[in-house]
Amino acid sequence: MSEPTSSGVKEDDSVALEYNSNNVKKVKLNSTLAALLDDPVLADVPKKPTLSDVDTLISLELGSAMRVSVLKLDRTSFDVAVMNSATVKDLKLAVKKKVNKMEQSKMGHRHISWKHVWRNFCLSYHNEKLLNDDAILQDHGVRNHSQVHFIPYVMSRASKRHSRRRKHRFFHGLNRRE
Repeated sequence: MSEPTSSGVKEDDSVALEYNSNNVKKVKLNSTLAALLDDPVLADVPKKPTLSDVDTLISLELGSAMRVSVLKLDRTSFDVAVMNSATVKDLKLAVKKKVNKMEQSKMGHRHISWKHVWRNFCLSYHNEKLLNDDAILQDHGVRNHSQVHFIPYVMSRASKRHSRRRKHRFFHGLNRRE
């Protein structure tokens, strides 16, 4: 048991009061944040925003970020926000984050193999493939409200360069009679 302190309150009680006070503050903060996020003016803010999400949205309002629309192969699209100085890799990370968030909200936990996605598909802007992860988007002409497309592609092993998709010829030659 704890000894009474000079103020006449046990140490356990003061720790419990401090703990409850912190919990009350967190609950009030979370309820205030939830009320703010329900406001239609803040509709583009995610439900559980990270500091980078908020920073990108503020930059978007100030004009130092851009909103890029990504067109999927099924002809649906979604928007991502990236900084004006973003690279292709930054865009890919934003796409990955947005798609994971959309899939999570629709279907619950679902794993997407992004290594497989980027090995078989790439982003394209005005029929130019965005293959170099270190290239700056604005150097390719991507600006605010631009639209990039997912397109299928296969990288040849020998040259590590883009080649046309080839049909799989696993059974080639098995039907020949000799």
